[in-house]
Amino acid sequence: MERKTTRRLRSSTVILGGMGALAAALTSCGSEPDKRCVDRNSYDAVNGYRVVDSGACKGSASTTGGKGKKSRGKAGVDGEWYYDSDVSGRWADYGTFDKSKAADRGGFGCSGSSGG
Repeated sequence: MERKTTRRLRSSTVILGGMGALAAALTSCGSEPDKRCVDRNSYDAVNGYRVVDSGACKGSASTTGGKGKKSRGKAGVDGEWYYDSDVSGRWADYGTFDKSKAADRGGFGCSGSSGG
């Protein structure tokens, strides 16, 4: 006769699984939308905008709330933050340059929309 045993989860497995679920719930409710630094002059109809080093976006008008003098980034790259885009390799498309129009992706535990 074969004896059937039930598999029991160890308490450490249960705790780690619970911590993972809690971490996912907390991070899915972030206030900052996903952003990539792109070169505005690199638009390609098939690929979108070329993603560049984030240093090219520092000091741009979008990082100062649109009120500062816009400076060109590194080596003639017109870097600007591009929000909530689909990223494929070094290209980003279907996003927005306007942070206030970026999608509010509220996740588990989020209530209402953020005031931004």
